[in-house]
Amino acid sequence: MEITIRQSVPSDFESIRQVVAQAFKDAEMSDQNEYVLVGRLRVSDAYIPELSIVAEDVTGQIIGHILMTRISIVDAANAEDSLAMAPVSVLPANQRQGIGSRLIRTALAKAKELGYGSVIVLGHPDFYPRFGFRKATEWGIRPPFDVPDNAFMALELQKGALKHVAGVVRYPEPFNESAIEPM
Repeated sequence: MEITIRQSVPSDFESIRQVVAQAFKDAEMSDQNEYVLVGRLRVSDAYIPELSIVAEDVTGQIIGHILMTRISIVDAANAEDSLAMAPVSVLPANQRQGIGSRLIRTALAKAKELGYGSVIVLGHPDFYPRFGFRKATEWGIRPPFDVPDNAFMALELQKGALKHVAGVVRYPEPFNESAIEPM
């Protein structure tokens, strides 16, 4: 399938909302409100426009989206900047065609180009290791909530970026807000 991967622009936001809602509509480990989270992140200080990336088919329809936002890894004395990769969304009819993988590779490359050192993801332990993600606990990085150890992963974008980092991930406020849609 021929697709274009590019940075999102404001005119894409409604299409992104629909893609994210459709992608998670039947997901088991989801509250089906990821589209609300994306909208809240977009208007927060955590948002990085260059790391909101879409996949577009030959007709110009947006069929996938990935978002990376600022987070920090905090221990008693230090806070280290990092990124959260969430969510990765592809329309159900276009899943299992490599579109999500292309979005992830593009976003990781762009994040590295922008100088970010690491990325954290909460996701399927059989999927994300193919991009280099490993259990975050290997670096002493922990989630702020209960999740299986093998589903909470980290990736160094810059060699040694997590060597002296440990602590609990602090997500931006939109991750902690209720699922009520913003006005």
